[in-house]
Amino acid sequence: MSRLATILALSVAVLLSGCGASNSRNSANSPSTPSPGQPSGTPSTPNIAGNWQFNATSNIPGNPPLTFAGNIGQTNSEVSGALHADGSSCFNQLTIMGLTGAVTAGSTSLTSTPLNGQVVTFTFSNTTFTGTYKINGGCDAGDQGSVTGANVSLANADGWSGTFTSSAQKAFNAAGNFAQSTSASPEGSLGITGTATFDTPCFSAATISAGSYPTGNFILGTLVSLQIETDNGTVAFLGTVNPLTEIISGTYNVVGGTCDQTGTAVLALGGQWDY
Repeated sequence: MSRLATILALSVAVLLSGCGASNSRNSANSPSTPSPGQPSGTPSTPNIAGNWQFNATSNIPGNPPLTFAGNIGQTNSEVSGALHADGSSCFNQLTIMGLTGAVTAGSTSLTSTPLNGQVVTFTFSNTTFTGTYKINGGCDAGDQGSVTGANVSLANADGWSGTFTSSAQKAFNAAGNFAQSTSASPEGSLGITGTATFDTPCFSAATISAGSYPTGNFILGTLVSLQIETDNGTVAFLGTVNPLTEIISGTYNVVGGTCDQTGTAVLALGGQWDY
C-alpha cells in the first residue's frame, strides 16, 4: 500500500505540472499579446480616404490664399487622389491635380503631379489636419505656408430642404431626398442623387441624377452643385456647405422656362434621425 501511495502521489504531481505548463502557454497567446508581425505598441495607420477641402495661407506677403479640393483614396499606407486648385491665376481650377503620398500613424505627406511645372507638397497631422504646403517650380514657385484640411462627408444625409429667394424678393421652397455617391469620379468629385419637390406652380417634382465636376449634381470639397431638370426649366444652384451644420449657402438661377430668375438660396441637409 505504501508503494501504491507513492506511485499515486507522483502521478498527481506530473498531472499538476502539465496543467501549469498548459496555463503558461495560454497566457502567452492571450489577446493582449501582439501576434507575429504586429509589434507591441505600434500605432495603426489611420484611414484618411474621402472628400477633402484644404485651405492654404501663404507666408509670402501679397500672395493670395489658395484652396485645394477633391478626393483622396487609400490602400494600406499609400494614398492617391485628384484635387482642384483655386485662388491664384497660376492654377486653372478645371485642371486635375493628381496626388500620391503616404500615411503614417501621425501624419500624411502628399505630392502633386506637375501642373504647368508647379509641384505642390502637403504635410499635415492626422489628428488636427493642420500642416504646411510648398510649391516648387512654375508660375507660383517658392510659395509656401500653412494649410488646414477638412474631410467633408454628407453621407449621413438622406433628405434636404431649402428656400430660394429671387432678386425680386419672391421666394419658393423645395425639399426632397438626398444621397452622396460612395466612389469618386476621375475628376475627384462625388455625385449627388435624389429627388426634388417644390411649393410653386412653376415646377413639378423632379429627379436629381449624379454628375461630376464641373457640371451636374456633385460635391467637391465644400463646393456643392445642384442642377435640377424640371418640366419648366433648370434650377441651377451652386453653394458652399458647412461640414458641421450641413447648411449649404449659395446662389441659384432658373433658365429655360417661363419662371426664369436669379437669387440666393439656403439649403439644409437632414438625416433619418433628425426631428
